[in-house]
Amino acid sequence: MIQKLLLILPTTTYSAGAFMKAASRLDIEVAVASDRRQVLAAVSPGKTLALDFFDVDKAVGQIVDWARAQPFQAVLGVDDHTAVLAALASQALRLPHNPPQAVQAANDKYLMRRLLAGAKIPSPAFALFSLDDDPQKTSGQVNYPCVLKPTFLAASRGVIRADGPEQFAAAFERIAALLSRPGTARRGGPAARRLLVEDYIPGKEVALEGLLSSGQFKLLALFDKPDLLEGPFFAETLYITPSRLPHDLQESIKARIQEATRALGLKDGPVHAELRFNDTGIWIVEIAARLIGGLCARILRFGTGISLEELILRHAVGHSVAALEVQEEAAGVMMMPVLQKGVLRHIWGLDAARLIPYIEDIVLTIPLEQKVEPLPEGDRYLGFIFARGPSPARVEAALRQAYDQLDVVITRADG
Repeated sequence: MIQKLLLILPTTTYSAGAFMKAASRLDIEVAVASDRRQVLAAVSPGKTLALDFFDVDKAVGQIVDWARAQPFQAVLGVDDHTAVLAALASQALRLPHNPPQAVQAANDKYLMRRLLAGAKIPSPAFALFSLDDDPQKTSGQVNYPCVLKPTFLAASRGVIRADGPEQFAAAFERIAALLSRPGTARRGGPAARRLLVEDYIPGKEVALEGLLSSGQFKLLALFDKPDLLEGPFFAETLYITPSRLPHDLQESIKARIQEATRALGLKDGPVHAELRFNDTGIWIVEIAARLIGGLCARILRFGTGISLEELILRHAVGHSVAALEVQEEAAGVMMMPVLQKGVLRHIWGLDAARLIPYIEDIVLTIPLEQKVEPLPEGDRYLGFIFARGPSPARVEAALRQAYDQLDVVITRADG
């Protein structure tokens, strides 16, 4: 019997191809729901559904109606917004799912902080403000250094560190301008009028990928982030696995995530998290009910070469993945940041970078002649550099060397 699955994909995702390839390997019939019918129709002809992601009740109703004609075993979202929609649709269809309120909590940084604090899981002091508040007055109500951030955006977008009242006011106004952009405001709804302020947590940062089955957490991979992320902005750069941290610390990180998922109420499906650790403990920075973003999943292989997307699909349709462990070969990815605003004119040095030992691939994700914008306003990387080698240190060195070969030319939009 062919298994069927509904995959909810925003048109901006990088992962559509990887999921469709994984489904083909597993002989799973995939229907695709997206926010634009014409974009994915060529990928899955006759099996696409156009949804308004911003009208959740209507979208859930459409999915339920569609399921009457072609039932499926699971509904899967691939980012924060579609994960909420997938949970609500799964609940309506009585399919295995995360509790929608838990996914919504993971998708709302303020709710996440409240639940973590209520469970006494180490969490920075925090406060919620309205964009209608006076930033000059508000600046006297927080501790310094602090971090200002929207409650609903991902990938460090809109996240700014402030070390004093003047920087606080400037960051507040900058984030307010970002949240006032029409697309961002529509996506956030009422949340686009709110701003979260947290105490800054010093220390090293790691990321992890995991999977929940009936509330039990399975660690899939732990990534070191060798570059210190101290602000004022927090662009991701390097992810290296396996982690070089001591075994006991890795086990403590795993235990902290299990505690955090229970505090939020998450029970089923992928988990991506960012954590910091220092002499005072292990702190949750972010936790999301989805898999890792961008193209970073490419560096993970399980068992005999199974991709992360295939593992997630296997779990979604009820296959056991308990025995699948990540391959021990060291791997890493460099997320190529946008360093200035303007138009991307050229990237020189790609051939030389690809010849660096252990470099596996370089994928550019923004076409030439496109406008680009750095964090905290920007939401895209120039591309991804992938490496695989005999040790984490060799992989890290290869990624840095390859990136140093590149000369990125960005000019002013009117230049």
